[in-house]
Amino acid sequence: MITCREFVDFIGRYLDGEMEASERRTFEDHVSECPPCLAYLSSYKETVALAAKAAQSDELPADIPEDLIEAVLAARRRG
Repeated sequence: MITCREFVDFIGRYLDGEMEASERRTFEDHVSECPPCLAYLSSYKETVALAAKAAQSDELPADIPEDLIEAVLAARRRG
């Protein structure tokens, strides 16, 4: 078995499919027996999906302060 701390350390490798079969089974066994880690995995997946979707969009949310937008654009011009 793995601990919850180890679960968090391995989550990226799990989602990227970089675990060996035995390691993956151990990871999945932990998730099946640990509701907090299952919830964490679900929210992590959702966050990654939302971030990927946002990164593909050229539209900015309406509630972003104009001075923040200007600061980012100025930093891009300098960099």
